[in-house]
Amino acid sequence: MSGQIAAKSCRRLLVAIPNWVGDVVLASPTLAALRAHFRHARIIYLLRRYVHEIVAGCGWHDDVVYWPEQRGWAGVMGMPRLAGRLKAERCDAALLLTNSFRSALAVRLARIPRRVGYAREGRGWLLTDRLRPLKRDGEFVPRSVVHYYAELAEHVGCPVSDGQPRLAATPEQERQGARLREHYGLDDGRPYALINPGAKFGASKCWLPERFAALCDRLADEHGLWPVLVGAPGEHPLMRDIAARTGRPVVCCDDPGTTLGSLKVLVRGAALLVCNDTGPRHYGIAFNVPTVTIFGPTHQEWTDTGYRDEIKLQAAVECGPCQLPRCPLDLRCMTAISTDDVVRAANELLQRRPPVAVPVAVHED
Repeated sequence: MSGQIAAKSCRRLLVAIPNWVGDVVLASPTLAALRAHFRHARIIYLLRRYVHEIVAGCGWHDDVVYWPEQRGWAGVMGMPRLAGRLKAERCDAALLLTNSFRSALAVRLARIPRRVGYAREGRGWLLTDRLRPLKRDGEFVPRSVVHYYAELAEHVGCPVSDGQPRLAATPEQERQGARLREHYGLDDGRPYALINPGAKFGASKCWLPERFAALCDRLADEHGLWPVLVGAPGEHPLMRDIAARTGRPVVCCDDPGTTLGSLKVLVRGAALLVCNDTGPRHYGIAFNVPTVTIFGPTHQEWTDTGYRDEIKLQAAVECGPCQLPRCPLDLRCMTAISTDDVVRAANELLQRRPPVAVPVAVHED
């Protein structure tokens, strides 16, 4: 089956949301377009619970259904209950931004009439509308997932004319972010550089801790920027290690740490973001923050947005990009990128958009 879904006749639309932070942000142009096009429909997101923090506040959906938290056999046993929950929503169509077999199985068991997705992972028979990802010689051709998601929406007649990722925060996320800024002294108007040294994908995506530390010192010395280290809870030891190696004061946001909601506020207020190819990078692009991204084993094409104030650094090595979470060799793709390389990229971005101190209101007694 193929063809447009009439916007006025679609009363309820289910959208299966990706699981990775960066992928959710890269899906935002499509999610915004779906909201604008199916403005009379009730849009329901099927997603992992933690992902909801990313899309919350953006105004693109009306309700959510969470995936069961159980893994393995328990997760399989929970599928009929999930399917029953989805069936009760009486959706006219489901748009699968996910590639998993289980997402296609869930919407098929829920008997949703139109099921649109890419024919991957052996799930094509579960879909009514099967799109084919671009392949060459049996391998997927790297191309931006921004367009990958947009093609699903366009298949059902929803144009995606603006490919710029975007985000917004809820009032509660704003309050959480404001509390963090106050706790760490970031509300005094001094410009700061946000440093995200981790990566959930794996160790091969991570630049060297000693070079992040040297970068922090140089951003403070050469640009007067206050280095602020952020990361997921599992990255807090790495952040503390980097902070201990620096010769200048830095902020280490580990106690309390950031959430995916409060991080929006910290990224939005930064003069510069330096990170590996990981989720917060896409926050920087969505909030129009100058961003230096350090690439190791991953193809840049998968996540390209064309954002003009991002500089992407990647060493040309004979073994890459390998897409492996752990390097079986000597991590040469990362060790080849020097502190000077990252500082030069930061300098270029800061020359385009010099950091400015934010005036702080003075209250007289």
